[in-house]
Amino acid sequence: MMCFTIILQVQFGRRKEGVEFYEIYYGRRQGKDKEWSHQACFFGDMYPAGSNIYYFNVYKTQQICRGSQSSHESCGRDRYFEYASPVTSTIKVPWILLILMFPIMGLGLYLLVGLNGGTEKMRRRYQKIDEQLLPLLPENRKIQEKLQQKIPKAGNISSYIHRNAAYPVYQNTDVTYFDEAAKGLEAQLQDLAKAEQFIFMEYHAIEDAEAWHRIQQVLEDRVKAGVEVRVFYDDMGSIGFINTDFTKKMEAVGIRCRVFNPFMPGLNLFLNNRDHRKITVIDGKVGFTGGYNLANEYFNLTHPYGQWKDTGIRLEGDAVRSLTVIFLEMWNAVSDKDENDTDFEQFLPKYPYEAQQTGFIQPYADSPLDNEQVGEEVYISMVNKAEKYCWFMTPYLIITDEMTHALTLAAKRGVDVRIITPGIPDKKQIYNITRSFYHGLVKDGVRVYEWTPGFCHAKMSVADDCMATCGTINLDYRSLYHHFENGCFMTDCDAVLDIRNDLEATMKECREVTEKYRVGRSAYLRLGQLFMRLFAGLL
Repeated sequence: MMCFTIILQVQFGRRKEGVEFYEIYYGRRQGKDKEWSHQACFFGDMYPAGSNIYYFNVYKTQQICRGSQSSHESCGRDRYFEYASPVTSTIKVPWILLILMFPIMGLGLYLLVGLNGGTEKMRRRYQKIDEQLLPLLPENRKIQEKLQQKIPKAGNISSYIHRNAAYPVYQNTDVTYFDEAAKGLEAQLQDLAKAEQFIFMEYHAIEDAEAWHRIQQVLEDRVKAGVEVRVFYDDMGSIGFINTDFTKKMEAVGIRCRVFNPFMPGLNLFLNNRDHRKITVIDGKVGFTGGYNLANEYFNLTHPYGQWKDTGIRLEGDAVRSLTVIFLEMWNAVSDKDENDTDFEQFLPKYPYEAQQTGFIQPYADSPLDNEQVGEEVYISMVNKAEKYCWFMTPYLIITDEMTHALTLAAKRGVDVRIITPGIPDKKQIYNITRSFYHGLVKDGVRVYEWTPGFCHAKMSVADDCMATCGTINLDYRSLYHHFENGCFMTDCDAVLDIRNDLEATMKECREVTEKYRVGRSAYLRLGQLFMRLFAGLL
């Protein structure tokens, strides 16, 4: 019989940099020996707000190693793993309120999903793979300096990505932008059929239906020709799209298949972090990424939410190297039970290629296992550096105070800031929360559009006709803080203007709701939106 007990111990009276702070220890005991199987320590500031009432500002948590009850104290002092790092108060406050209102349930949920970073074992596994893979990327310092001199504001953002995510900027890469997912699919099918060495495909969702069947037929043909084919998908993202025997079906036809973080409710501490990336790499020469998954609705073969708007890009040239590294990281780190690669360089060939375009291309990845929100920082940096305009398209708009401040400050400076969201939602509750953010933005000059034909799933931004992004990163907490994501920062290339033109054309199909949400909300609606916003950070 297994018995679990949550233990809380609060210590007061210490000081750090002149501010009171506290430690909260929790743990659980199981079995007859009452061994501590899990313990942690929360650090933060504590401010008095009245008699026996305090404000808590949690800024750090640590996981304590296993040990017996008698060794708890020394174990806590000498051996621990840092389990999470500082995050925005927009996310911290809802957790604090939830724990205060429902202590046992709130703390239990926080331990399962709120720590955001899975197990220490998983963190170490990714770190080990990155230590092998990231050094295989080029520095490209001369290209970085060239961009810095040509377009300083874009050069600053590019430098941030390289310094904090390790992915360099490239030239000698041609970029093709697809304003519809169906166009991207057709281009992928053509390139997949030409594969000679290997095909890597990583997607959040795969549906075992018509669109995938077309892809699978090409993959099977390539397998017969001796091409190594790997498919990687997120288990939760594909729920309802495929059966549990999908992996076995792929292996039976020679396609190597792995699943990210199989869905095991209550047993998986890594459950809150999903693989939201969308990547195809062919021979290390051609790469695809963007917002669309490999399911019928993305290509308008079915219409569950009206028309579907999604976009993507095709890369050919040097920058594909980074997409290959991003895939290899996830493929090799996801499990310690699989047989992993020992020679990464076989998938990173150097071959002669002369691009027609001269732009600067920088694929990058974002991970919930570090303390850097690369996706959000890139978006904020683009808004901060925009001088004329900065436009976004996102399926969800659930953003931090920092992102809100950047958007509204830019609008106050006179920058034309616009955001396109869906006119028909795929998740009604999330849509209501998205709309709850409108008023705080439009009252300071941000313009908001809703795409009336249906659901826009694309994740894009563009600023000042000189820089743009396209990838998987939504303007919501899940993408910015909890999921594995990828994007591509593009500067001074044709795709930048293609994205701008597409957003401009899309706005003509939208209803602008700026004035509607600037004034005229009823007290009932304001109260409801206030409540939804309060816990938006937990979604």
